[in-house]
Amino acid sequence: MADRLAQRLLARLRPPGRQAASARRSHARLSSSSSRLPPHERSFPAYFVRGGTSNGLVIREDVLPTFDDAHDCRRGNAASAADGMRARAAAWTPVLVPAMGSPDPQHGRQLDGMGSGVSSTSKICVIAPPANDAERADRDVNFTFAQVGIRDGRLDLAGNCGNMISAVGPLAFDLGYCDTTTTADDDGSKEGVVRIFNTNTNKLIRSRFRVAGDPPRFCPDGDYAMDGVPGTHSRITMSFIRPAGAKTGAQNGLPTGQAVDMLSRRPGAKPSIPASLVDVSNPGVFVLGSSLGLAEATTEDGNQQVTLDEVATAIETDTDLKATVDHLRREGACRMGMDPDTESVPKIVILFPPSTAAGETTTDIRCVALSMGQVHKAVPLTLALCLGAASRIPGTLAEQLVAQAQQNPTSASEGGSGTIVIGHPSGRVEVGTTLDETDGTVLSAELHRTARVMMEGKVFY
Repeated sequence: MADRLAQRLLARLRPPGRQAASARRSHARLSSSSSRLPPHERSFPAYFVRGGTSNGLVIREDVLPTFDDAHDCRRGNAASAADGMRARAAAWTPVLVPAMGSPDPQHGRQLDGMGSGVSSTSKICVIAPPANDAERADRDVNFTFAQVGIRDGRLDLAGNCGNMISAVGPLAFDLGYCDTTTTADDDGSKEGVVRIFNTNTNKLIRSRFRVAGDPPRFCPDGDYAMDGVPGTHSRITMSFIRPAGAKTGAQNGLPTGQAVDMLSRRPGAKPSIPASLVDVSNPGVFVLGSSLGLAEATTEDGNQQVTLDEVATAIETDTDLKATVDHLRREGACRMGMDPDTESVPKIVILFPPSTAAGETTTDIRCVALSMGQVHKAVPLTLALCLGAASRIPGTLAEQLVAQAQQNPTSASEGGSGTIVIGHPSGRVEVGTTLDETDGTVLSAELHRTARVMMEGKVFY
């Protein structure tokens, strides 16, 4: 009985081309009228997954309400893509937002849904097979990321999520979205590869991971440890192809053309705070902690005392400081030609030099990031990619800090290697960036994550 139930659930989650007709009929596409049914009759099949240091739902697009695809975000110009995203958000909001337990204006905990009251666990991935032969030529799966506002219930489709995307490749592989051809390493282990097209940014990501069995399936077990996640798992390597200009089109990663711009501390004030505005994978506003009065105290022996946790606490408890940080983010958005009212992008990151506690430098740069108005427990992965690229772009604040750190013989990485180690409140993350030596174009950015499926079944909303 249990085996038959498991088989039915798996059939519902497979892409349309590989499931039986009876399975397709077992869960019809939701419609706008579905929201008028009582909650115990409203549901859709989904996976609940951990991707990196985030978790959330993965859902097949063909079970969600339809939207006007005349402006499909996978085709046409930027204006058409924006129209497509707005159409998706309008169609999907009545389903996805209550599924996560939003809006929750009073408590902000999402106890009546799948979220848990923090931005890193209020996320949704919607996946679909390529729509035609032209799409199949360069991708195996289309992926749309949705950030659900905890208190306001806004469905934000403006950005991508590097953490959650780590779960998309392995799941798409297991569900038959792509050819299951594998490559073997020297030790005999096999590797699967999935090409993911992110519709939010119109960028390709190549995901590589360990597989085993016949037929091969993703193997989540391994010995790779990731800061912020307990235990060890198998490593997933993600290569973001030509990630610059994801939202602004700036192929050199600098939307304003400047490595450093001056922003104002508050509305109407004279610009006095240096910031690097960078768009790689997801756009970021990077400022120095010292510019915000967060310069770290130093003891006589040269050891820095203030930790990133203390910085995070200061931001969350100091309303004036938090208002300043939010204003800098909004002004940075305007400078990059973006909507300042969109909370998910750009994000703001406060930069610090590496710690020299105990006389040892284990990172090249440290940061505290804010996402959706909250201090992030670690660092959003697309923002880590952006910071890694910023550290290679001459003149940016990140490049200056990393250059100083890599003069230290105990630096975490060698200068010019293309790889840096970023410290965040939960640990460290290593990011690699490849630039075109002739014109400085960001060719690719790479990092490692882990992921696993924690549950599959129905979500009631």
